[in-house]
Amino acid sequence: MKLNRRNLDNLNDKVAKPTYLASNTQHGIAHIGVGGFHRAHQAFYTDALMNQSRDLDWSICGIGLRSEDRKVRDDLAEQDYLYTLFELGDSDDTQSRVIGSISDMLLAEDSIETLIDKLASPAIRIVSLTITEGGYCIDDSNGEFMVALPQIQYDLAHPKAPKTVFGVLCAALGQRRANGVRAFTVMSCDNLPHNGNVARKALLAYAALSDASLHDWIGANVSFPNAMVDRITPMTSNAHRLQLHDQLGIDDAWPVVCEPFIQWVLEDKFADGRPAWETVGVQLTDDVTPYEEMKIKLLNGSHLALTYLGFLKGYRFVHETMNDPLFVAYMRAYMDLDVTPQLAPVPGIDLAAYKQTLVQRFSNQAIADQLERVCSDGSSKFPKFTIPTINRLISDGAELKRAALVVAAWALYLKGVDENGQTYAIPDPRAAFCQALVADDALIVQRLLAVEEIFGTTIPHSAEFVAAFEWCLNSLRERGVSKTLEQLIDRDGISAR
Repeated sequence: MKLNRRNLDNLNDKVAKPTYLASNTQHGIAHIGVGGFHRAHQAFYTDALMNQSRDLDWSICGIGLRSEDRKVRDDLAEQDYLYTLFELGDSDDTQSRVIGSISDMLLAEDSIETLIDKLASPAIRIVSLTITEGGYCIDDSNGEFMVALPQIQYDLAHPKAPKTVFGVLCAALGQRRANGVRAFTVMSCDNLPHNGNVARKALLAYAALSDASLHDWIGANVSFPNAMVDRITPMTSNAHRLQLHDQLGIDDAWPVVCEPFIQWVLEDKFADGRPAWETVGVQLTDDVTPYEEMKIKLLNGSHLALTYLGFLKGYRFVHETMNDPLFVAYMRAYMDLDVTPQLAPVPGIDLAAYKQTLVQRFSNQAIADQLERVCSDGSSKFPKFTIPTINRLISDGAELKRAALVVAAWALYLKGVDENGQTYAIPDPRAAFCQALVADDALIVQRLLAVEEIFGTTIPHSAEFVAAFEWCLNSLRERGVSKTLEQLIDRDGISAR
């Protein structure tokens, strides 16, 4: 049965459905970057809240700034902006619900004026973002906004027809200021340390170049709460669509597949109100820092520790790496010996239990999370998820080989050929640049580690790290992934079980 509002009452009784009517809702949130994660996370929480017959004035209007967003909009529009959230775990019980919290989507290509007017309207009180780690245009080597980027220069020259997130936000905020409308909150939902602070820095840097008085108004009136967001959401495959069709009889052009686990820790700092998300499981806090550190270093860092090694080995799904005892032992050693000593106490969290939960979540075979998804955008992920851990290990004079292996695996992964001779594309906006760094085997160490915007300055100047990296690189080349892991695990005295 085709998913749309007309067919809602006829859907399988196993599928939870919205209890509210779209006609009773109003937009309060505009979200830039509608993708799988947003729909499995923020939109899920908002839908749960609206199902309590409250906060119906916080419906979400999607915003698409890229040409690729047209298919997203068209798929959703054809089914009245409904979609199925398909939670898959290793137990037989799957949870499915139709989400209705997104009720429209505007595209910049259709009318940038209409889009900016929407963001400038008083009803929109939160603009949320999932624009990827690299979307904030911050140079990781120095923490500065990359004003020289062509798209930023274009927006500065064409302020009424912007193409970037920051140009659009400034145009909308400028219009609100001129009309005497309160500022909205900018809420990042991306996997970044202090994501709200990063969004604030980027927007203010752009505004300073565009309109100095607007810069000051934004600084005084816009809130940028930090958040820790967590839910594994693989790319939806045709197999997932067929599974949904066969099990529940739903014809959905763009369902979302996710794990049962979900977490959102959010600083309660909003400029003009917010939904009562705390009533549906969101944890509100004054300081998200310890939760961010825990999640980014343990979950995202461990993901990178597994993903490039797994891809080189020939695996293509995260659960395949977790079916290999060597990978589990290595992940546990990385978490226990390298990351955990760096973490401050996290209120309400038992770190040992949290790490065991990660092992179980990564082992979830039902969602079939793709290594390709986790591998993507490595040049942006390394500075956020792995480099801070390595820098701390260097400053502490700690063992470096386990962490160096993550970087060495990425270096060989960039070659585009796994241990079985299978070739693959590199899903990274900077793929050509990164692959050029590893093109000459004799110069990989010097060229790769010298890229300051990825590795900073501490790593290339650490003789101990360079030596550890060279050892890992040579071992992967000569012995392969499994033998290298065996040697590290045997040395650590950790059981591969």
